[in-house]
Amino acid sequence: MRWQGGRRGGNIEDRRGMGGVGMAGGGIGALILAAIGYFVFGVPPETTQQITSQLGGVGSAQQGTQGSPADQAGAFVDVIGTNVDDVWKTKLANYTPPTTVIYEQGTQTGCGFGQAAMGPFYCPSDRRVYLDLSFWQQMESQLGASAADFARAYVIAHEYGHHVQTLMGTSDQVQRAQQRASGEAEANRYSVALELQADCYAGVWARNASAASNGAVALEAGDLEEGLRTASAIGDDTLQRRQGGRVVPEGFTHGSSAQRTEWLRRGYEAGDPSACDTFSAV
Repeated sequence: MRWQGGRRGGNIEDRRGMGGVGMAGGGIGALILAAIGYFVFGVPPETTQQITSQLGGVGSAQQGTQGSPADQAGAFVDVIGTNVDDVWKTKLANYTPPTTVIYEQGTQTGCGFGQAAMGPFYCPSDRRVYLDLSFWQQMESQLGASAADFARAYVIAHEYGHHVQTLMGTSDQVQRAQQRASGEAEANRYSVALELQADCYAGVWARNASAASNGAVALEAGDLEEGLRTASAIGDDTLQRRQGGRVVPEGFTHGSSAQRTEWLRRGYEAGDPSACDTFSAV
């Protein structure tokens, strides 16, 4: 993937090196709880954060360095995030960018205490995307996914998709629908639709990345396939099998491997968020 000549917006808050404060009483047990909750059962990060905070306490608020990181990993996040913002400014009226926080181990968020074991996540309360960059290595070693540049960019764009859903009111509508749901299976279907739409929005970004950057950020041969393989590796059915359990579709919260690859591809092929009506399809 071509990205090193891309524009940097400087909307990165770098908390690396500040330490994972706030886990008194939580420790490794809370990390395991978070990992199981997010990767296996798809429990929303804010829910697990609230639970671990109640169990172990919450540290004081953290504030890192605002700007564009000088290291390559941080610069990549800035360039991709800025490009995603530039695409959405052309697709959504009154779009306002989120702040992306990069951290290590754990950090305080508007949704409770965030932990690396949860993977990348978006907090609607403070409208920030949270990334522990060690997740890229976990994608390969633990989840069997690619950690190539576009695979990483897809993950970032997916989280920005949740920001778009917050701005459009979709997330609030889903939450209200889940509260009215007749049971867990129905509530989970709304969650799946929300996650698949974020995948589709990531595809929309990928299709428009080059045009929004005059070619400075662009997919190259094989990049889309890398992203599709990553989407497949983090499907609910694949994760359930990886954990040694049986596949339980009623428990899906992010979508099957086939669904995630389908909607990422749909977004890319259409290049238009109007093609991302996952709620009518799930």
